[in-house]
Amino acid sequence: MATADTAAARGTPLPAQQALQRFNELSQRQKLAAAAAIAIAVAMLVGVWLWTRAPDYAVLFSNLEERDGGAIVTALQQQNVPYRFSPGGGAILIPSQMVHDVRLRLAAQGLPKGGLVGFELMENQKLGVSQFHEQVNFQRALEGELARTIQSIASVASARVHLAIPKQSGFLRDEQKPTASVMVNLHPGRNMDATQVAGVVHLIASSVPQLANDRVSVVDQNGTLLTHRADPLRTAGLDATQLSYVREVESGYIRRIETILNPIVGAENFKAQVTADVDFNQVEATAETFKPNPSPDQAIRSQQTNEQGMRDPAAQGVPGALSNQPPVPATAPITSPSVASGTTAGPVAAFNGNRAATINYELDRTIQHTRQALGQVRRLSVAVVVNHRNETLPNGVTRTVALSDDEIARITNLVREAMGFSQPRGDSLNVSSAPFTTAKGDVAPALPVWKDPEMVDLGKEALKYAVILIALAFVYFGVIRPLLRSVAPPPAATETEEEDEDAVVSLSHGVPASNFDDKLARAKELAKSDPRVVANLIKEWMGSNEDGKK
Repeated sequence: MATADTAAARGTPLPAQQALQRFNELSQRQKLAAAAAIAIAVAMLVGVWLWTRAPDYAVLFSNLEERDGGAIVTALQQQNVPYRFSPGGGAILIPSQMVHDVRLRLAAQGLPKGGLVGFELMENQKLGVSQFHEQVNFQRALEGELARTIQSIASVASARVHLAIPKQSGFLRDEQKPTASVMVNLHPGRNMDATQVAGVVHLIASSVPQLANDRVSVVDQNGTLLTHRADPLRTAGLDATQLSYVREVESGYIRRIETILNPIVGAENFKAQVTADVDFNQVEATAETFKPNPSPDQAIRSQQTNEQGMRDPAAQGVPGALSNQPPVPATAPITSPSVASGTTAGPVAAFNGNRAATINYELDRTIQHTRQALGQVRRLSVAVVVNHRNETLPNGVTRTVALSDDEIARITNLVREAMGFSQPRGDSLNVSSAPFTTAKGDVAPALPVWKDPEMVDLGKEALKYAVILIALAFVYFGVIRPLLRSVAPPPAATETEEEDEDAVVSLSHGVPASNFDDKLARAKELAKSDPRVVANLIKEWMGSNEDGKK
């Protein structure tokens, strides 16, 4: 305030007045250049500010029907929501912080409706609609619901279901069964395996009464029939479930080996592989055997003996008439007198006998029915490689050495017991020691700093602030500061400086200098004794030179 009052008292203009006076003294071209520079600086600052505050756009909806896309765009325009389209035009993008809010508001309006209609079609039934129309609406609703359910599968982008439901008839001979066709549009690079196709078929068949699985057809977007197609594995005599079971069996043996070797050599110091030969043949055998016959300990089931005997009379007398005489009356043998031994009673009658015996033994029979279980391991082949162990020398140097024979034998015995080694089965085991290239070969290499997502995001943020600082520095040093230098007045001199400037500087102090050397000597003495006067003198010279240049 004192300086301003002093300047006003002495008639010196104020700094603002001097700046205005300096600006008025500029030429028209200089004024236009200054205005253009200021406008460019302001535009640059605004552009940088908008660029740094530009919102990130996220996907609101993608893969929309054209009708739904137009309805959603109209709703966004009515709600003053900024939007844009993806480069391919397949998605609608809005600011990321508004995605969830806008989705809820559009859902309240029933958007997107989608190309499929479900059972909501039955909610707006009109009074007096015919039975045929009602049946058609029900079929459309059922097809839409089934299509929505199929679209929930990860590999399916869209689906359409066509049901052919015949009209019910009271005659069983004319009754027709319903059929169904499914068209699936798969995502690029995706496919449906046999299990998923069977699931879709079972879903459709279970949703329609009297619909059999074999009357459902599934086709993809390329027209390939996915149902009733031959599985290449089954055609080659293989089954995917069997291959999966083999891998599971091998993994189980590998886990056993890892469990027994981890505490000994470390998880990263060995590798084990198992090859299992699994038998999937279904064998059923029935055997019936008999012991050799006869057997000493064989039991008799039944025995029958039949004996027959007959005595024929001998011929008597002399051939002729005498021999034709009637026989002598018979006498009982007991009452008949005994015949003397020395006499001959006559010819003895011949005796004919027959004996038959039938013996039935118990049959010693054995019937054996054998059915072998599936998935029996016929043979195992195991290979284990162990890394060299580290050894520290007396001088402190660490080196890797191979395992000794005793260590290999101990590891072999442990692995043999862990795998259940069976010599009759033909199992094989091979344990060896070899140096590994790296103990952590399975670890993925670390990403470079410039590829790390976190560092990339941090770099983007730092780039935004760097651009802002560069823009501010350019505006200040390139536009504002030169304008201030050209317009702002020179600094006001203080009273002491004014008095010093008004003082007459005399280098000779009243003593005229005779020559140049004397003047130079006196100037040096004056600079030493009163440096302020010399400084004011130099400043006076510089000011006069600048005024002369102007």
